[in-house]
Order: sequence, then structure tokens, then C-alpha cells
Amino acid sequence: MVALRTVDIRNDFKRVSEIVTAGEPVLIARPHNDNLVVLSERAYNEMARAQRNAEYTAKIEQSVQQIREGKVVVKTMEELEAMAE
Repeated sequence: MVALRTVDIRNDFKRVSEIVTAGEPVLIARPHNDNLVVLSERAYNEMARAQRNAEYTAKIEQSVQQIREGKVVVKTMEELEAMAE
């Protein structure tokens, strides 16, 4: 990760953009550790996808645990069809 100051970003945004699009995140140092991180859209999408996958996996694991604990409702096909009417 490349760390730059705000003034560096202002003075040479093109170079910073090239660094980011090459796949290197850029940390923008700000006062009081109120820092920012700039990512490429591709890196952001990968991170967001990984987070969604982790959340989905956690839901599946929770469902499996509920099944193991017997926390399920069993319905026959006829009961489900009657509920749909």
C-alpha cells in the first residue's frame, strides 16, 4: 500500500490514479488518523463480493445448525399447496 499526503494527491492526481488502477491501494494520510484508502473499482468489487460470500456462508452455517438442533418445520406437499390458495 502506498501512503501519501493530501497535498500529494492534489499535486499529482494522475500519478495517484495510475498507481490505483495498477492494483495498488493508496492510503491518504490525514490529520488525527482520519485516513482514507483509495481502491480501484475492481479491488472494491472483489472486496464487496468476498463480504457478501462470507455473509451468505454464515447464513448457510446458521441454517445447518438449526437443522441439527431440530429447529425445523415439516410440511407435506398438500399442506404447502393449501397454504398457497
